[in-house]
Amino acid sequence: MSESDGRGIGPTPAPLDEYPIHQTPLSLARVGTSDRNFYDRSYFNGHDRDGGTFLVTGLGVYPNLGVIDAYAAVRHGETQRAVRFSTALTERGLDQRVGGYRVEVLEPLDRIRIVCEHEDLGFDLTWTGAFPAVLEQPHLILAGNRPIIDASRFAQVGSWAGTLHVDGTDLTVDPQVWTGSRDRSWGIRPVGETEPAGRAGASGPGGFWWMYVPLRFEDFAIVVIVQENPDGFRTLNDATRIWADGRVEQLGWPRVHIDYRSGTRIPVAARLEMTASDGKPVEVHIEPQTFMALHIGCGYGGDPDWQHGVWKGADWSSSSSYDLTDPAVAGRIPWGVIDHVARARCGDAEGWGMFEHASLGRHDPTGFADWTSVAP
Repeated sequence: MSESDGRGIGPTPAPLDEYPIHQTPLSLARVGTSDRNFYDRSYFNGHDRDGGTFLVTGLGVYPNLGVIDAYAAVRHGETQRAVRFSTALTERGLDQRVGGYRVEVLEPLDRIRIVCEHEDLGFDLTWTGAFPAVLEQPHLILAGNRPIIDASRFAQVGSWAGTLHVDGTDLTVDPQVWTGSRDRSWGIRPVGETEPAGRAGASGPGGFWWMYVPLRFEDFAIVVIVQENPDGFRTLNDATRIWADGRVEQLGWPRVHIDYRSGTRIPVAARLEMTASDGKPVEVHIEPQTFMALHIGCGYGGDPDWQHGVWKGADWSSSSSYDLTDPAVAGRIPWGVIDHVARARCGDAEGWGMFEHASLGRHDPTGFADWTSVAP
């Protein structure tokens, strides 16, 4: 325990305090800010390339909310199955476990095992990085002068091996086929129960535009992140190519071109125009495939069924199945961040990965004037 538990015992050290990894004068039982929204989270995705099965999963720790939780979701056909686990965070340590879910670091920054034990959705999967992990540019978004996102993150592409069970179907996860990406992020972002908007809510957000594209090719990986204000002002710009020997090559200022399905904001094709360190153009063409809506069962972006960091009581779990053809579910899909399996081409090289995108409200560069605007 990191604080008194009512028995007259004072604060005690955390297991992590045994290691020379401190960055503040505090015990690692505490974080270096009192902001309720401090978080520390893993995210993973994996797919079989042909779009038949798409997995998104992760675990989060919320020290100032006293919560640890995890989720796993699989899209198989037109069904999205999600399971969630949550309980009290009693101490900060190396054990990443909640309910029937756990993350095991086998080799830091290279091999990770994730296990989910639930009758509706279960897996035992091992991740192997195909290229070194890359630390992205800091993520910072302000509401007035207050940071609502102030986080660090690293990303990696790789392969999966193991077994997956979903709604009575057993699948073998072959590392020659199954690929994906993962990230670890920590810092401040909105989590837990919704806070009062206050003055910042008087004018509304106007819009939210985000693109995150981790791609794996045979000889290199490319990771691109772009976030823009409604007027197109870029608040986050990070484009890198990672080589097997660990070299990280900056690819400049990506020019983003997205084609949307008529009458929607669902992407059907994208082109990224970048520049290599030697000045030569680097152009990536992307074909979005099957998708996972992160705000349907995964706890992101106002998910009405469950959100990260919310206190649900001790040893809580739940399971939900979503029919994506149900109008009540389909109507929610456009209103959040969507992860698409991505097939990509860079010159003669073919790659696979993810195209994560959200376009909500006004975005002048695309021509969307308001929340109801869609592609012609």
